[in-house]
Amino acid sequence: MDINKLYDLATFAGGCFWCMVKPFDEQPGIIKVTSGYTGGETENPTYQEVCSERTGHYEAVQITFDSSIYPYEKLLELYWQQIDPTDPGGQFYDRGKSYQTAIFYHSEEQKKVAVQSKQALQQSGKFLKPIVTEILPAKVFYEAEDYHQHYYKKNPQHYNRYQVGSGRAAFIDNHWGRENDK
Repeated sequence: MDINKLYDLATFAGGCFWCMVKPFDEQPGIIKVTSGYTGGETENPTYQEVCSERTGHYEAVQITFDSSIYPYEKLLELYWQQIDPTDPGGQFYDRGKSYQTAIFYHSEEQKKVAVQSKQALQQSGKFLKPIVTEILPAKVFYEAEDYHQHYYKKNPQHYNRYQVGSGRAAFIDNHWGRENDK
């Protein structure tokens, strides 16, 4: 049985993929969250190659989900609450293209919903600067090395220190507060 015929895919780049797994992993209707690389030209890139900024890839998560339980609109809502959508140079401590934000759409419907979501966020006034997160067509997604998968479970102390030390936790709390605990 092909899992992708039963469920939908969403692919989001939000800086360090370690920090992008846990928020989605804990939601109902989420079947699988995979850390990986997408948007670049090199086939089967390694973490070191992607971090070198020579492959064109973003660190990203690919989410397999049941849209009847957790619709794409809700995924986008949660995605925005994990990132600084106004930062064109990366995310928090991590700088460079591989850490930039992007929504990779898998269908024209996802593109339409993502564009509407981005416009709504811009118009909300929550951020004073423009929302710079790109909306791009999905490309080949390469699964990251095993030690990156579900890092928050494998290395909880390091993960928590990174969340705080990178500035991500404070940013999320300052901009979303308790909304992020949905």
